[in-house]
Amino acid sequence: MDAPLSPGRTHRHPVFCTVVPPHLLDKAARSADTGRADAAQRTLEQDAFLRTRRRISTVRGIVPAAAVPGSDTPLRTVYDAQHRTRLPGRKVRGEGDEPGRDATVNRAYAGLGATFELFLQGFGRRSIDDSGLPLDATVHYGEDYNNAFWDGRQMVFGDGDGDLFLDFTVAVDVIGHELAHGVTQYTANLDYHGQSGALNESMSDVFGSLIKQYSLGQNADEADWLIGAGLLGPNVTGVALRSMRAPGTAYDDDELGRDPQPATMDDFVVTSRDNGGVHINSGIPNHAFFIAATELGGRAWERAGQLWYDTLTGGELTEKASFADFARLSVAAAVTRFGDGGAEHRALQKAWATVGVPAEGWGTADG
Repeated sequence: MDAPLSPGRTHRHPVFCTVVPPHLLDKAARSADTGRADAAQRTLEQDAFLRTRRRISTVRGIVPAAAVPGSDTPLRTVYDAQHRTRLPGRKVRGEGDEPGRDATVNRAYAGLGATFELFLQGFGRRSIDDSGLPLDATVHYGEDYNNAFWDGRQMVFGDGDGDLFLDFTVAVDVIGHELAHGVTQYTANLDYHGQSGALNESMSDVFGSLIKQYSLGQNADEADWLIGAGLLGPNVTGVALRSMRAPGTAYDDDELGRDPQPATMDDFVVTSRDNGGVHINSGIPNHAFFIAATELGGRAWERAGQLWYDTLTGGELTEKASFADFARLSVAAAVTRFGDGGAEHRALQKAWATVGVPAEGWGTADG
């Protein structure tokens, strides 16, 4: 069976979610550099195959790994695909094992732990499903595979091609991003299309950034607010995949083009590609979170992050929620947890107003 949902929700199966948006790989696949183009095209083809397999697995009803109820410690297993695509691969490190010589394995293991720690210590959540779900990851997936993904059951990391992207375990926020898709899967189960899909992607960016900040002991004003910093290859002009501080500025490359993310609803992108622009329009709720977190200051997971978590897991966020739905519920969550008219309430109202999403008076829209 797939992930259980909150009482009263309609069951919908998990989706295949990647951290690198298809629009970026599409541009790379048209590069004059044959090596870059070939690596990007192979990644696109593999991603398309994996999405199809995810749908087939759903129909067949593949059973996920059993949870360990009430566990306050992670249960991690890292596998090595040995540059093939069969999952999960050969087991190379289990929970409690000492680090080995493979830095990629060690980073994946540490990133799984950092994600578990933030959700437990920050929000009282015991693993992805809140019931101690084992955390599995496969590294060294495929040949020059330029992506990382959550397939509904486990994490998978490519090594990158060394030109467009580096090893996908180098950024702990990328690890957190993908695992956070699992948290969304087990809670609000946001539909992966339009505004609800962009919210799905934004939730992963928010919690991925918080995991990095928690790991580094950073306050909101010390964080870089970048997703995937250090991941772009040496021949790409840019600093990361996305910027929550300034959406649309993460990269500006001669071949890959400029980061297309909008920061406000004035620049909302209407498109049929990428499930209605889920990786593009996520810049809007991302920026709202950045504004709220920096307005409040201190450790972002303690107040702004708590309110995002409350909204995601509170049971009122529907699968087809719009940005306005999330805004309204997050402001209500601020009142419930911290009181009406307090700093948290004001910060959220300012954040949503700045990005052009009214926190009151809008109904649900598929966007």
